[in-house]
Amino acid sequence: MPAQSHTPAQPHSSAQSQGSARAHNDELSPRLRAIADLMPGGMREGAGMHEYDGRAADLSPKGVSAALAKLGGRPLADPHDEAHLSAFENALRYELGELQWHRANPLYHAGEMDLSGYDREYASEAERDAARTAHLRLWPGLADNAIAALDRLPAPIAQSLLGAVRGLAEGIPDSVPEDVRREALAAHARLLSHVEHAAEHGPDSAALGTEALSRLMGTGEAMEVDLDALAARADAERDRLRAKLAEATERLAPGRDPMEFSRELTRQHPDTDGVLGAARTWTRIALDFTEERGLAPYGDGECRVDVPPPALRWATAMMAWSGPWEQDNPSFYYITPPDSELSEAEAAEWLEQFSHTTLPAVSVHEVAPGHFSHGRALRRAPSEVRRALHSMTFAEGWAHYAEEMCLEEGFGAYAAERLGDPDWTADHFEIGVWLEALIRVTRLSVAIGMHTGTMTVEEAAARFSEDTPLQGPAALSEARRATFDPTYGRYTWGKLEIMALRERAREQWGSEFSLPRFHRALLELGSPPLGLIPAALDA
Repeated sequence: MPAQSHTPAQPHSSAQSQGSARAHNDELSPRLRAIADLMPGGMREGAGMHEYDGRAADLSPKGVSAALAKLGGRPLADPHDEAHLSAFENALRYELGELQWHRANPLYHAGEMDLSGYDREYASEAERDAARTAHLRLWPGLADNAIAALDRLPAPIAQSLLGAVRGLAEGIPDSVPEDVRREALAAHARLLSHVEHAAEHGPDSAALGTEALSRLMGTGEAMEVDLDALAARADAERDRLRAKLAEATERLAPGRDPMEFSRELTRQHPDTDGVLGAARTWTRIALDFTEERGLAPYGDGECRVDVPPPALRWATAMMAWSGPWEQDNPSFYYITPPDSELSEAEAAEWLEQFSHTTLPAVSVHEVAPGHFSHGRALRRAPSEVRRALHSMTFAEGWAHYAEEMCLEEGFGAYAAERLGDPDWTADHFEIGVWLEALIRVTRLSVAIGMHTGTMTVEEAAARFSEDTPLQGPAALSEARRATFDPTYGRYTWGKLEIMALRERAREQWGSEFSLPRFHRALLELGSPPLGLIPAALDA
């Protein structure tokens, strides 16, 4: 997943000069500015608008209401960009105005306090240190606003995000002035205490309900979402993936149970010290394959592999790209190692997510032609709306689509030749693709089940343990994520829509169809709401 915040924010009273950190100094149009002021974390981390460095959001109920009132205005001249912009406005009005999700979900508030973005080398160390310190000075007010807002915090969400909230304080460097540190840590302690209290005493259910989930998923994607139909599509996709997995495992282990054999494969993984090195190897192979086959419009830029900052370690792997509004700086493919508090057995289970079988597909997803390649295209998107406003359903759908598309295009054989390891074959990559896809489709099923009230966290964890190779803490972590990330079924949903559009392009373009043409036309739209992707067919 791309590491970017989409938390809402209030317009700010102070600016932090960024100088050389900004690649584009153009002024935003008023409607886009109103959206950007509502989500400065997303603008800073996803779009690279470092004018929002050292700034944060007033997420109190009154602050959010005032910011929502500023949305809207004169229609844009370009119909596609108008629809794109309107979808984001409508999503914010529903998510924060009607649903008031920021009053039940600490992730919004943690996102506004998050300092991890300043670790990425998008500007000089002095600039980033100054911005971090300015941001820390806001923590007392941010924590108080969070405590005031989080009056509907369910226990399952609080329990799921305790680690992320605790991790916020680990991002404070020693160089911060002592008075700033002291006040920030006191504010953090107040917020943590509030979340800990909710973890024990908050409402038992985190379920949004059928109508709320449908509208939360669809409004920002400019689509109507029928959850029953989408759940049926998820079931059909799970059946297809199981059949494909069985075919692939049969070639390596005839007669064996597909998931049992797959779990044996996932237990073959680098140790904690070797994960980053393995990820760097797969990053290089994925980049080379993508460039040689022309699978992404742009192949420039630098991608580094590293451990994420503590506040981002709730996810196993993610991409922090160089945003369109900043100088062209390195992007980071983050890999989360096992927590030091895990037992040896639990750490081994966590590392199964980076097995020799699954890490190649994870790297294709996060790097090329997945998120990193997408980020390179976003820097060239033809309008400010397309550069700034990123649908995560499209972004994750694109990266997930890239995994199976690379399988179709022969990545497994290509990688086997590059590795020269007789114990790793093209079949291992194929098995990894199907295993990763089973995790993503299970997310979709679990999100629908949990938020329509038909599945508990424990039942969701059992579902992951049954339908995917994930076990123990990894399966529980995936299940808990659904409580605070109810749209995390977006991976499979986005993939299915992109695949369906590709078939329409084959029919419509006929002999003029090619994957490079289709991919360029699609990414020319930026990271559009899912309901708007058919515009690529007009390219």
